[in-house]
Amino acid sequence: MVIDVPPLSNPFFAAEAKLAKQEAQKLGYRTLVLNNNSDPNLQATQIDEAISDHAAAIILDNASATASVAAIQKAKNAGVPTFLIDREINKTGVAVAQLVSNNYTGAQLGGAEFAKLMHDNGQYAELLGLSTDTNAATRSQGYHSVLNQIKGLKMVAQQSANWDQTKAFQVTETILQAHPNIKGIISGNDTMALGALAALKATHHTNVIVTGLDGSQQVVDSIKAGGIKATVLQPLAVFSKQAVDEANTYIKTGKKPAQEKQLLPCYLITPANASKVNNFVYSGAA
Repeated sequence: MVIDVPPLSNPFFAAEAKLAKQEAQKLGYRTLVLNNNSDPNLQATQIDEAISDHAAAIILDNASATASVAAIQKAKNAGVPTFLIDREINKTGVAVAQLVSNNYTGAQLGGAEFAKLMHDNGQYAELLGLSTDTNAATRSQGYHSVLNQIKGLKMVAQQSANWDQTKAFQVTETILQAHPNIKGIISGNDTMALGALAALKATHHTNVIVTGLDGSQQVVDSIKAGGIKATVLQPLAVFSKQAVDEANTYIKTGKKPAQEKQLLPCYLITPANASKVNNFVYSGAA
């Protein structure tokens, strides 16, 4: 079974690869973990290799919602089923399953908490993810479905940092130069939130509120320490395992899941419940 995810330097992607690999090996599959680096061309080459190697299935956190479709279709035509995790694609009927966090409602949770932390007033900036990733737009829309309703909040900057910590540091420094009086930064993922927090510390902006989205352990620890104020936990541990289980069922019986697109709930993480999170596993979930 091939497990293909974006950069393993990102704790989120590393965790989903590890959990999927563990589940596949538990079920008796040999595994190959690949890093597509969010590059559709590299991903296409890797999928070609999976086809050539007669992989039983591909567990894929895809590189692009649109550009990934052709490679996934090619795998389907060759009899290699694909099960998507984390990121969906812009077409149905190509992958057997698409298991993703309910990013919109999760972002609404994060947006409401950010507004609360801001006391519904002040200037803020938003850090966006990759433009080719549907999650980036969905999360931003979820945030603004809440924030745009609050007259006292004013977004003065909105810029992509490509899900990347170093890029977020640089972008935040630029934003601070133009808007030194911002009160908050809402980030599309935890990695960018960490970059923003580092930039704020480096420039002595110690009272700026930062929130993220993912539920990474590093950010959970930061919340406990009073750094980042909140995040939204994606059910990574659930969908990574579930995708492998669904692939196993399909391989052995030909049975598809009842629905191709499956939305899994997210959870708001604050200092009140951060102790219940351990490496993307939330013990407080119902």
